Amino acid sequence: MNEIIGKPIDRVDGRLKVTGGARYAAEFQLPNMAYAYLVQSTIAKGRIRSMDVSKAVAVSGVLAVLTHENAPRLKTPPEDKSFESKLGEKDLLPLQRDQIYYDGQHIAVIVADTFERARDAASLIKVEYDPENAVFQMEQALSQAYEAKESFGRKAQSRRGDPDAGFAAASIKCEETYITPIEHHNAMEPHATIANWNGDELTVYDSTQWVLGTRKSIADLLGISAENVRVISPFVGGGFGSKGFMWAHPVIAAMAAKTVGRPVKLVLTRQQMFSATGHRPRTIQKIGLGATREGKFTVVSHRTTTQTSVVEEFLEPSGMSTRVLYDSPAMEVKHLLVRLNTGTPCPMRAPGEASGTFAVESALDELSYKLKIDPIQLRLLNYADKNPQTNQPWSGKNLKQCYERGAAAINWAQRNPEPRSMREGRFLAGYGMATATYPGNRSAASAKVQVLRDGSVIASSCTQDIGTGTYTIMTQIVSEALGIPVARIEFKLGDSKLPKGPVSGGSQTAASVGPAVQAAALSARSKVVKLAIADKDSPLHGRKEDEIVSKNDRLFLADDTSKGETYATILGRSQVPFIEAECQTRVSTREKSGDENTGTKKNEAGAKESGGGCFAATSDENVDREQYSFHSFGAQFAKVQVDPLLGMVRVVKWVSVMDIGRVLNLKTARNQVCGGVIMGLGMALMEETVLDPNRGRIVTRDLANYHVPVHADIPDIDVQFIDNPDPFINPFGGRGVGEIGITGAPAAIANAVYHATGIRIRELPITPDKLISA
Repeated sequence: MNEIIGKPIDRVDGRLKVTGGARYAAEFQLPNMAYAYLVQSTIAKGRIRSMDVSKAVAVSGVLAVLTHENAPRLKTPPEDKSFESKLGEKDLLPLQRDQIYYDGQHIAVIVADTFERARDAASLIKVEYDPENAVFQMEQALSQAYEAKESFGRKAQSRRGDPDAGFAAASIKCEETYITPIEHHNAMEPHATIANWNGDELTVYDSTQWVLGTRKSIADLLGISAENVRVISPFVGGGFGSKGFMWAHPVIAAMAAKTVGRPVKLVLTRQQMFSATGHRPRTIQKIGLGATREGKFTVVSHRTTTQTSVVEEFLEPSGMSTRVLYDSPAMEVKHLLVRLNTGTPCPMRAPGEASGTFAVESALDELSYKLKIDPIQLRLLNYADKNPQTNQPWSGKNLKQCYERGAAAINWAQRNPEPRSMREGRFLAGYGMATATYPGNRSAASAKVQVLRDGSVIASSCTQDIGTGTYTIMTQIVSEALGIPVARIEFKLGDSKLPKGPVSGGSQTAASVGPAVQAAALSARSKVVKLAIADKDSPLHGRKEDEIVSKNDRLFLADDTSKGETYATILGRSQVPFIEAECQTRVSTREKSGDENTGTKKNEAGAKESGGGCFAATSDENVDREQYSFHSFGAQFAKVQVDPLLGMVRVVKWVSVMDIGRVLNLKTARNQVCGGVIMGLGMALMEETVLDPNRGRIVTRDLANYHVPVHADIPDIDVQFIDNPDPFINPFGGRGVGEIGITGAPAAIANAVYHATGIRIRELPITPDKLISA
């Protein structure tokens, strides 16, 4: 076995990134490029009475000004329940009407021969409104809250057992409310699009987490065939969910390019992104826990009220993880929505799990103090050996090992359980922990592998690399399957002309695209082996395929390594330019009563090639994978120091122990967990989007006012992996790792702050004023 999967090799695209060779969406240079700049509304609700664009049109170099009065008409997109695309705001098509639904809504676009002229012209547009009363604070609309039905196919309301009886039977109860604020993604790369028409064909360079979803959305809105739209996105400078939906700007760029008859580049400013590209919505979560005096749960309830916009329904499913985290005879999860005059929320790293685990894991900590039980012991007492919602066995779960290793690494045994009992110099010291979890998602995907005559390889799939290391791990998968060194393999992605790949969201890319890439590589290898077996001049002539192994560019007999030859020799003698295989994994989903789709998907593989079959075997081809529930788990441990006079909190030590199945690249996996933990620290201590209470306008609209962690805020992060392959998720046993790192992190910090200070903060972020005033 080549054993390249799992190795901490450097990113294969790393040199391109550090030398400027990696081109992001806004960096493509096309001849005769024009530049667009957006104008946004300054009221939260009402109508545009008039818009004076005369001064803007008069600016030298301005090519067009598009508003609702003259923009090309768009088509109403069809209802799509197959999740082949997702518009951020399907009920608000850009530049189509005079109605204003939130502050910061796009109302015009200026196109000019330079960016500076477009921006200057935008400042000259005068808009008069007929304002209406807007509602943009959740508390104003709680009386209109309604029950959500679903979130991406998962039922939003759940109940098992008798929750009322569970509370009645409880000796100890914890019933508290936890609040998380609006938060924004703030990816390093801004949202950007270049649109270029060639007759009826449109090429779009876009910063997107879903190339094919963007292609379909643009085609639907423009009323053209998806085959006439090509979307290119080779590098994405972070998305965290905000680039998984298609917002208004890509189609605005296409409309503008069509109008002026030349390529148009549209890059959103940081301020524009705050209102127009999604956010994590505010949540108010009521947690109810009931337990016996020994600590066994009698009931768990989780009621989330969160916000969406008036032009789209998006649910932050904060209670989803509560359904599966712990064993309880009774459970109730509810999700309610209120509609506000704000921009539409969208997924943000671990949507639902990040906010939900803050609430439920904080509540468990509170209950542990009431019971006088160690927080780890309370979790072990209620450990779920199978999915408590569906009774399915886990495909793999090693959470107890995560607790054990994390506790040892942070020296949990030295923790004095009494709050406010530990000091280090003038600082109060505290320890906190929480459970991390995220579903083991996967979707259908396709991939192609070509072995060229010189023995080099080109592999491809229309997936995306949003900074997670997709280029690298796919290259490792091909290398291990073929026995060809990484340096001789090129992986292509981010182009809608390539074989179909899913959205890079839900931590599913590795688990979805990886099996298709592996299957295509194995199929291509099989074809080359068969060429050698049939060739009388080959030392492998006449041997059986299962007798032949591959390593270091060579195919040779397992029992006699001297008998073999290179890929290049075999292909060169056969006079074929390349050997190619394209494979597709198909995922069928069956809803299981009382549970979401997670854990009820069945992966298969089929052929899409000439001259042979393509099959991606699991570790046991006869296993019915619908029997299993697929989730990753982990343990988060934090040590904090708190200045008792200033209320300043500093995280001084961190340990994350994760069970994500097989680790595909130790370096990139650690990087993903570190990134999640850092976002979790920001969520816990500083991140908060603030709206003007009178106008509904976002006032924290840049990185000077919206605070995110910097290097000085972050301690050394000890990341460990159990690294036990999941035998049922896919052939190589790996689940996704992009989002689990943030889950449980805010709760671990909040719990550590309570241990240090004796002050329980239930509303994020934990800022000094809250500790000082408590």
